[in-house]
Amino acid sequence: MDLIDVFKKKKIGDSVKIEGWVRNNRDQKEFGFIDFYDGTSINTLQIVYDKSLANFDEVSHILAGTSIEAEGVLVESNGKQEYELKPSKITIIGDCPSDYPIQPKRHTMEFLRSVAYLRPRTKTFQAVFKIRSVAAMAIHEYMQTNNYVYVHTPLITTADCEGSDQMFKITTFDLDNVPKTKDNKADYSKDLFGKKTWITGSGQLHGETFAMAFKKIYTFGPTFRTENSNTKTHANEFWMIEPEMAFMHLDDLMDEEERTLKFIVKYVLKNAGDEIDFLDKFVSKGLRDKLEKLTKSKFVRITHHDAIDLLLKSGEKWEFTPDYESDIAKEHEKWITDHFNSPVFIYNWPKDIKAWYMKLNDDGKTVAAVDLEVPGSGELMGGSEREVDLDKLNELIKVHNVDRNQIEWYINLRKFGSCYHSGYGMGFERLIMYLTGIENIRDVIPYPRTPGNCEY
Repeated sequence: MDLIDVFKKKKIGDSVKIEGWVRNNRDQKEFGFIDFYDGTSINTLQIVYDKSLANFDEVSHILAGTSIEAEGVLVESNGKQEYELKPSKITIIGDCPSDYPIQPKRHTMEFLRSVAYLRPRTKTFQAVFKIRSVAAMAIHEYMQTNNYVYVHTPLITTADCEGSDQMFKITTFDLDNVPKTKDNKADYSKDLFGKKTWITGSGQLHGETFAMAFKKIYTFGPTFRTENSNTKTHANEFWMIEPEMAFMHLDDLMDEEERTLKFIVKYVLKNAGDEIDFLDKFVSKGLRDKLEKLTKSKFVRITHHDAIDLLLKSGEKWEFTPDYESDIAKEHEKWITDHFNSPVFIYNWPKDIKAWYMKLNDDGKTVAAVDLEVPGSGELMGGSEREVDLDKLNELIKVHNVDRNQIEWYINLRKFGSCYHSGYGMGFERLIMYLTGIENIRDVIPYPRTPGNCEY
């Protein structure tokens, strides 16, 4: 029986049979205490055994990490738990030696990254990855109940969305013997696809084609970037949620982003409450209050220009001086969310620092783009209204030096029954960091891929 079902359905006096692992075994001369878990609940069950157990000597020597099967009766506990298990039988399934790395003590995050294949057995990572699972379900639940169609966009692509310099190249060539053209360049006509191909950095462009057929769609899957960044918030392989919505302007987009995020947070609070409370106590004090506050907040909306005004008038001494033509730094994001004490939408960004597909505003200087900044985590969502004016789009493609041959099909969307539409992207790992209070992206991905690190 799963331990989570024991906690939900069983009461004192009930007989149960459970299978799982030993987190700790404190043996005494006459009795012992096993801290038992099976991964279905962040909470553990104490098994109190004594010499009435037929294999008492064997059980008293069980070490942390051992898998066992236990049968017995739930009895009233003398400790903090409602009950404990009085076993009639304990069977060792898989022994574990004394050099098992995950001993019953506090381990640093750095150490646990070095044994990433074992860290899911710790309470912290059981909480993190349970929340990751629940959050993924929340995303699908929201989208499916709000008439979105889930689209599996390709991982292998020829479309340049975020910049081909940020995408991993794909080839079947023997790299020690690459076929060359007459001008001594790689001859991609002889490669598997007959042209340059990459691993996708975004599913957006393909998603837009389906939004023009289904009105509301979303992609949710892995994406890849070659960015050589060693910050706490960057990885080379990560997951993205990318909805695209037809007949939606920028204000509507912000409404939808707010609804979506609030739904996800409420869903996680409801369905992973024990994990949130554990992380609140041991990892990030005030986590539950932060999340509950977000669900009740009215998100602030401010233009990029007005945000820079506030930053310049704040009297703060900035490491990076705020600039009307530039992006905002982490220190600026934090100040803005602290100032409003709320999540903040910053919209209408300078066109030169945003992507080529974003709608040009009437001022000719800004685009209808929006970033959502959340307290404690900074940017969580980024989106825009998409440019649908064919002449303007063609000009943007030239300005940003995008290879038109790669995206002729995308341009054609503006010819065939086009409509105003918007979309956004949310990094799933950024969301999990926000939901768990974990500070490093390496600790919310099962096996992180970052510069210089591709283990397992």
